[in-house]
Amino acid sequence: MKSILMKISPASGPGTHLLLKKGLVILLSTFMALQGCIKHPEPPVPVTTPGLKLVADNLVSPIGIFEAPDKSGLRYIVDQIGKIWILGNDGNVRPNPFFDISSKMVRLAAGYDERGLLGLAFHPKFKENGKFYVYYNALPRPGGPAPGVNWNCIDRVSEFIVSPGNPTITDMSSERILIDQDDPQSNHNGGTLAFGPDGYLYVSIGDGGGANDNGAGHVPDWYLVNTGGNGQDVYANLLGNILRIDVNNGAPYGIPPDNPFVNGPGKDEIYAYGFRNPYRFSIDMGGTHQLIVGDAGQNLWEEVDVVKKGGNYGWNVKEGTHCFNTDNPLTVRPSCPIVDTAGNPLIDPVIEFGTASNPNGGLGLTVIGGNIYRGNDLPDLKGKYIFAVFSKTGTAPQGKLYVGTPQSSGMWPFTELNPVGYPTDLGMYVKGFGQTLDGEMYVAATGVQGPSGTTGKVFKIVNTTPPAK
Repeated sequence: MKSILMKISPASGPGTHLLLKKGLVILLSTFMALQGCIKHPEPPVPVTTPGLKLVADNLVSPIGIFEAPDKSGLRYIVDQIGKIWILGNDGNVRPNPFFDISSKMVRLAAGYDERGLLGLAFHPKFKENGKFYVYYNALPRPGGPAPGVNWNCIDRVSEFIVSPGNPTITDMSSERILIDQDDPQSNHNGGTLAFGPDGYLYVSIGDGGGANDNGAGHVPDWYLVNTGGNGQDVYANLLGNILRIDVNNGAPYGIPPDNPFVNGPGKDEIYAYGFRNPYRFSIDMGGTHQLIVGDAGQNLWEEVDVVKKGGNYGWNVKEGTHCFNTDNPLTVRPSCPIVDTAGNPLIDPVIEFGTASNPNGGLGLTVIGGNIYRGNDLPDLKGKYIFAVFSKTGTAPQGKLYVGTPQSSGMWPFTELNPVGYPTDLGMYVKGFGQTLDGEMYVAATGVQGPSGTTGKVFKIVNTTPPAK
């Protein structure tokens, strides 16, 4: 445009200046129109092709993998039989266990058992104090929940400290028992431990076992239509709840002052209630740090819940979003309460699916709660919830992964997550997940249902897509 102006002579006259202005307008209009037609390149869409990378095998029954908050990079594999193994930075599992509580545990049934070493959480200041916490099923005390009925085991939460001068070995004499809850039956033990961003330790405990949440060791609750149960009771015991305790104060622990039943009726330790078997839960590393639990159903429905302080999650009044029926668990009651006697709503899950025994069809046997993915290797999955079913049926190892998309309200949509090489299922029973400090995720699985053999494996969920050139 500068060259056009220079060609206009001073003697051109006033009409020429008007023509010049019109020309400039036309040129600018044309330039802007051309700019609008130019296709600017869009930012590349992340591509994720999930795969599974084997990181440990020849285990018995791994239920999770954890990274200590000490910047060592070491990962700790929890084996249900009572041992914790260290996966070193060289990619090898160290030959000697970091921890072995098997001598204090109940004897596990080889074919199938929900008891054992079920939880591990490192103290946020583990690097300084060497403290960590485990959940295991200890030998029962004498007596029982009813005449002629013995307790099955003790749900125990204990603190341990690593050996002085060697943080890769536990001082087994350092055990400090925090919680001992008598458990009437062998199943529905819960067992997850996790520290929240508030510094408190969260603990999940199942309803005591059996079926229907009734029988010996299952106290009556406010809903008399269904017999039982511990899930709706907050007075008699700690069963069927998620707890929150302060391990840094008190003897053997303190109570967070804002726990929902402090200074009122109900056990002070209880954070939320109405659960059947909250086997695996996680606290989101990002976002609003939601506590998300997979609560195993009975005959018809499996569920995933977003847990809020003081929340009642319905069991055994409801199974998922449906009215539970202790008279015939394979049928749904036509109606049931939507609030408890304290006015607390029975909170619906964010994910629900039918079990393998649901007459209308289902995805599998038992939900295995997972984690919100916060890593960088799988950009398409960032912020999504990865979970699993233990297996499609009880006759073959057909565990399967799923991914849900969190919503601000209502149900979360979810879909299959089929890693490369596993087009239909994993060919294993999924028993748990793990997440490292950088948000990457792991899957723990076995070739057999029970805690026996050496088919246990741990995989990292990885992106198999080659990087763009």
